[in-house]
Amino acid sequence: MATQSPFSWLSEAVPQALDTFQPPAWVKDELLNRMMLLLNHVLANEPLATARLARQKGQRIEMVWRGNTLQLQPSAAGLLERTSFDGFDLRLSVLDESITTLASTVMQGNKPRVRIEGDVQLAAEINWLIDNVRWDVQEDLSRLLGDAPAHLISQVSRQLVTAVKQFVQNRSMPANAAQQGA
Repeated sequence: MATQSPFSWLSEAVPQALDTFQPPAWVKDELLNRMMLLLNHVLANEPLATARLARQKGQRIEMVWRGNTLQLQPSAAGLLERTSFDGFDLRLSVLDESITTLASTVMQGNKPRVRIEGDVQLAAEINWLIDNVRWDVQEDLSRLLGDAPAHLISQVSRQLVTAVKQFVQNRSMPANAAQQGA
């Protein structure tokens, strides 16, 4: 007879709490501001990406998830600005309502399910950015700490990410498939 962990309730309670938690408006606003700083930092290090985005200057991009809306416009410098506008040229609506489902999808290296409305060319440019722009964390760390510590931190981080991805994939497999593989 299989015994059940006394902490098995956590596997249901934590995702449910994450899905229902709503931080205060000021926390969301500050998180979005920090996200924009990081996103623009990454874009600024990719000249091809900023050139492609600069061509879309003034386009209105709206991102929607769980009733939250983020409105962006590309600038002449090829960066993204948070703004407010009526209407949109492109709306990207993330269809996965559950934060745990969304996180699992991303951790497995997949794109979340998105409904696209509006300008197809702008959508193609955004998709190109998602597919081709990556944050070179090791380069940023080496500017702060030096090359050797940055390399070590990056190597350990990659191993950790690989382990988490493998854990997520194993957890998302049906129980019978896991038993057949053993």
